[in-house]
Amino acid sequence: MSNEEEIKKYRVDDLGVKVFSTRQMMGQAAARDVAERIRKLLSTKDRVSIIFAAAPSQDEFLAALSEEKNIDWSKITALHLDEYIGLDTDASQRFSKYLDQHIFDIVKPGKVHYIVENDIADEDILKRYKKILKDNPPDIACIGIGENGHIAFNDPPVADFDDQELIKIVELDNKCRRQQVHDGCFDNIEKVPELAYTLTIPAIMAADFISCVVPGPTKTEAVKHTLNGDITEDCPASILRKHKDAVLYLDRKASA
Repeated sequence: MSNEEEIKKYRVDDLGVKVFSTRQMMGQAAARDVAERIRKLLSTKDRVSIIFAAAPSQDEFLAALSEEKNIDWSKITALHLDEYIGLDTDASQRFSKYLDQHIFDIVKPGKVHYIVENDIADEDILKRYKKILKDNPPDIACIGIGENGHIAFNDPPVADFDDQELIKIVELDNKCRRQQVHDGCFDNIEKVPELAYTLTIPAIMAADFISCVVPGPTKTEAVKHTLNGDITEDCPASILRKHKDAVLYLDRKASA
C-alpha cells in the first residue's frame, strides 16, 4: 500500500483506526484486510461466519471484497445485520435486496441466513435468528456507523452494551430515519419504516474481528464522538474501542 492511499494509522484504546485519502481506497483497504482474515481462517476451519451490513457506505468495500481472489465462498456462512419491518417483500430498500445485489449474488456464499424469510411468521423471527447466531458464532463482522453513532440499528435510545438478547425489535430514532433519506434510500422520512430488527451490540461484539467502514462528511460528528467521547450508549459505536480486534476505516472526509 502506498503512502498516498493511507494517510494515517493509529489506535484509540483497543480500536485500530486507518484513514485513507479517498472513499475508494478506504473500501479497497478494508476489503483486502477482510479477505486476508477469511483466507487465514479457512486454512484452519471448515466454515467461516461473517455478518454483513447493508448501506451505501459499504458500496466500495463490498465491490472490492467481491473481486478478491482465492476465497472459497462455498465455505462462508453469511449473516444479516439488520432489516426494516413493514416493507413489501419486493421493496428495493430491503437490506436483504441490497446484500443480494452487492455481494451475495456475485460471490454466492455457501449459506445465507436472512433475518426475514418468506416462510417464517413474524413471531418466530427472533427465536429463529437467535438460534442461527448461536449455531454460527460470527468470526467477522463487517459494519458501519450511523450519523447518530449507531451500529446496526442500535440507536442511542435503544442501545444496550449489556443487552441480554442477540437480536431484537427496535423503534428507529428520527435521526437514523433521516439518514436513510440523506442516503437516497427513501424520498422522505414519512416513507422510512419506524421499526426494525437488529442484531444487538453484544451480538456484534462477539465477532472475533470487526471491520467498520465509515466514509463521507455526514459521519464526521459520529466519528468524533466514537473516538474522542466517553464510551457510552449515547454514542453506541464508542463500544468498539473495547474490542480487542477491530479496525475503523475512514476516508478523509469522515475523519475531518
